[in-house]
Amino acid sequence: MARIAVIGAGLGAMAAAARLAVAGHRPVVFERAATYGGAVGHIERDGFAFDTGPGLLLLPAVYRDLFVKTGKEPLEDLVGLTQVEPAVRHVFADGTRADLPNARRAGVAEALDAAVGAGAGERWSAFMDRAREAWDRSRRPLLEEPLWPNWQVLADREPYPAPVRRRLLRKDRTARTLAEIGAFELGGEPRLVALLEQYALAYGLDPRTAPASAAVLPYMEQTFGTWAVAGGLRALADAVYARCLRRKVEFRFGTAVTRIVVKDGRAAGVELAGEAAEEADFVVAGVAPGVLAGLLPGQAVRGEVPAWSERAVPSRLTVHLALRGARPEDTPHRTVVHGTDRDAELAWVFDGGPPPRRPTVAVLRAGEAAHVPDAGHEAVTVTVTVPPHARVGAADVDAVLAQAAQALPGLRERLLWHELRTPQDIAEATGAQGGAVPAPALAAAGGRLLHPANRTELPGLFAVGGWAHPGGGLPHAGMSGALVAGLIVEGPEFRGSQ
Repeated sequence: MARIAVIGAGLGAMAAAARLAVAGHRPVVFERAATYGGAVGHIERDGFAFDTGPGLLLLPAVYRDLFVKTGKEPLEDLVGLTQVEPAVRHVFADGTRADLPNARRAGVAEALDAAVGAGAGERWSAFMDRAREAWDRSRRPLLEEPLWPNWQVLADREPYPAPVRRRLLRKDRTARTLAEIGAFELGGEPRLVALLEQYALAYGLDPRTAPASAAVLPYMEQTFGTWAVAGGLRALADAVYARCLRRKVEFRFGTAVTRIVVKDGRAAGVELAGEAAEEADFVVAGVAPGVLAGLLPGQAVRGEVPAWSERAVPSRLTVHLALRGARPEDTPHRTVVHGTDRDAELAWVFDGGPPPRRPTVAVLRAGEAAHVPDAGHEAVTVTVTVPPHARVGAADVDAVLAQAAQALPGLRERLLWHELRTPQDIAEATGAQGGAVPAPALAAAGGRLLHPANRTELPGLFAVGGWAHPGGGLPHAGMSGALVAGLIVEGPEFRGSQ
């Protein structure tokens, strides 16, 4: 039975702690904040309640596995899960609207034919067939196994089978980036390109440079579905925390780790602010890279595995809206309102350009009775990808609200108040520079979109959560918890779930 110090109480860290406790170990979670959940936060004001992190769940199988493995209980017995229908409404720059059904690829093709024109669905379906091949080729090494020691194979090998584009008297070409998929395989149709590229943008990835393997992002959503959690995603964090408590995981909130203790060449515990050091057989760090580096000054912990640069990773601006008036019954749970100038938006987020007049925004209208003071009000969350360190002014908020109004008729008249969650707020909550939000790991691209391995160069120290393999997003955080637990319980020979 090993004593394990876990730094941070995010979803990935708690998933690891619960699995380690079931295996007979004694995890102690040290969290500098007053609560658990990490990026999956919750705020309340005047009878309104909002999730401050993700609003919908992908790949719920990850958390089904967690609850079965740590208590033999189905996830649905602990939280309410519902597939939202439609999965999403898209409002394109020209005013075209398309409601895409949940986890029905044939239905998506029909919806695109109806909204964009005959042949649009066929083009999209052909692309999704190739995306499925990329998923099949990369799923296991990217999601279910510890990062390979020869990770260069993942870095150099593109799993997306792009068709060859024959050109008279010129060299044949294939799509190497998501933007080139839009140009070559979707015919450059602006609405299909916008549909494709928003999957990258939502994760803070530049479609101009994101590898073709990013095709797995729309594939995951449209194949496995989009799920709402009753009470919001915070209810999932509540359930994972409760599972940890049932498995006798100890939590120490309001307790900041100031240094990882290294003894005889391995991690041997943690030092705490204003308290005595705590010894441990293993240390699991669920923190951003900059924070981890600060806990081990001068100590190399990442090795040769490529790491995301927090400075270069975009953040998110979230605007919580308290509205008078009830949510209409036929309202989609999620609406994506696309920006009016794709080049200006990408230049703003990734190149340091000025803010666009109308950015792409995601509008979440869950209709949760528990999130409003009464049936005559509505709580809405609007999210937009922004540059790291972005300073948000009144003009930026006005631009976001103007876009959101396309999904919320009469927004200005209904608005009681709004509350912002800026990159600075994310930085304060997570420690990530500029409020950077990690994306899922992707193959190819020379390895720059892989995340550091869960097992670090320092023996006894493991990395978990969105900044470690297999990257950001709630499903990936849960996967990282499973991988870290497997590496500690079974040792270096662990090769992932079978």
